[in-house]
Amino acid sequence: MERRQRGVSAGLLLLLYQISQVGLQNIPSVTLGVLVLNIFLFLNPLRPLSEVCLSVNEAVHRKNWQRLLLAPFHHADDWHLYYNMISMLWKGIMLERKLKSIWFAYIIAVFSVLIGVVYMVLELLLVVILDDPSYEMNCGVGFSGVLFALKVLNNHYNPGRVSSVFGLPISSKYACWVELVAIHLISPG
Repeated sequence: MERRQRGVSAGLLLLLYQISQVGLQNIPSVTLGVLVLNIFLFLNPLRPLSEVCLSVNEAVHRKNWQRLLLAPFHHADDWHLYYNMISMLWKGIMLERKLKSIWFAYIIAVFSVLIGVVYMVLELLLVVILDDPSYEMNCGVGFSGVLFALKVLNNHYNPGRVSSVFGLPISSKYACWVELVAIHLISPG
């Protein structure tokens, strides 16, 4: 779990460039706040990744519940941060303008915790169904789960769109599921 390097790196520089291309004045306040928080915690992590990642073992068995709050806002490396925050930038711009800032902030807060709960429930189900206790030890960080939930919400508010997944046109209603499987195959964990 200790993949991350500290300081300014290619992924972070590219992220800052992309943000500058959009323009700070064009990014709604909550979306900008989420970007700033994630970048700040990447540069100044509260704890090492092994102490903030979310797992059944740490959160449930050891009752280390603060990981539900910390894991979504820490990233394994600069490219993990880059891909998540670029996705947040575009989803945030679309959804925050549609839902307004206070409601969008509420959704981000709820999704940030709820996704961790769902993650742990799924891991516990894998332990029971597969009779494999190693799933209790899987430890994850990052904003990907929140982004997936935002994508589903965005698809709800913008039905009928078509997305391109690896160059294939797919209804946006199903694209988030195809992307989820593709991400898992390309970058498990």
